[in-house]
Amino acid sequence: MEKPKVLAIANQKGGVGKSTTVYNLGAGLVMEGKKVLLLDVDPQGDLTKMLGQRKPHDLPLSLANVMNDITAGTMPRGHPEIMRHHEGFDFVPGNRGLTAVEVGLVNVMSRETVLKQYVDSVKKNYDYVLLDCRPALGMLVINALAAADYVLIPVQADYLAADAMTELVGTVQSVRRHINPKLKIGGVFLTMASETNFRRDTVAAIREEFGKHLPVLNTVIPATVRLAEVSTADKSIFLHDPKGAGTNAYRSLTKEVLAIGSKQRSRTAEIGR
Repeated sequence: MEKPKVLAIANQKGGVGKSTTVYNLGAGLVMEGKKVLLLDVDPQGDLTKMLGQRKPHDLPLSLANVMNDITAGTMPRGHPEIMRHHEGFDFVPGNRGLTAVEVGLVNVMSRETVLKQYVDSVKKNYDYVLLDCRPALGMLVINALAAADYVLIPVQADYLAADAMTELVGTVQSVRRHINPKLKIGGVFLTMASETNFRRDTVAAIREEFGKHLPVLNTVIPATVRLAEVSTADKSIFLHDPKGAGTNAYRSLTKEVLAIGSKQRSRTAEIGR
């Protein structure tokens, strides 16, 4: 079994498709024979809702509970917080309890690595652990970056601009320097690209603008009705629309993610140095 890879899907902007990407990427990795764990690190619990838990705030166990246990000096055993999804991956739900966790972390020793302690305790059972980050750059996101090997950055096509990337990349650099020296940016990729604002040369233009500093993936996630429906369909795009453009895109993204680390581009390793 290969060494587990931990990927944080992050962007401080909301509505760029982070939760949708975590769900569909997780399902895609399972289809490639990988053992996968998804963690909802967002107090809004959007990923948890997508995975069929419509009332995440009523769940008796969530990521907030295990993080609280760790800050209290107790490592969870047996991991009853881990739930099984019908598409073959495991997940740990998130809910508004994480808001209190984030506030409480201010007064905790080693506050940046609480989530890492949890991830390290469970990742040996998986090939991939995917962390769905909240749209912010607070302590929960710092914890996710501290626990991750790679960061994937989904960027909505309409808002791709250098200044939108600066703050997140700066945070990644800071976490790498001070907390997690192995952290790398695995790739930036476009989401919600419509036919009116996307043409074949878009990725080439992005690579021209950002490629000297950031790895830009080839995959472009389209804006489709079927992908939007995944949030309430109780199934990933692979089951919801097997032959659609969204399925093809997430199949492509899955292949690119599988290649991360095995043939990591040199500039990725240089990010933050």
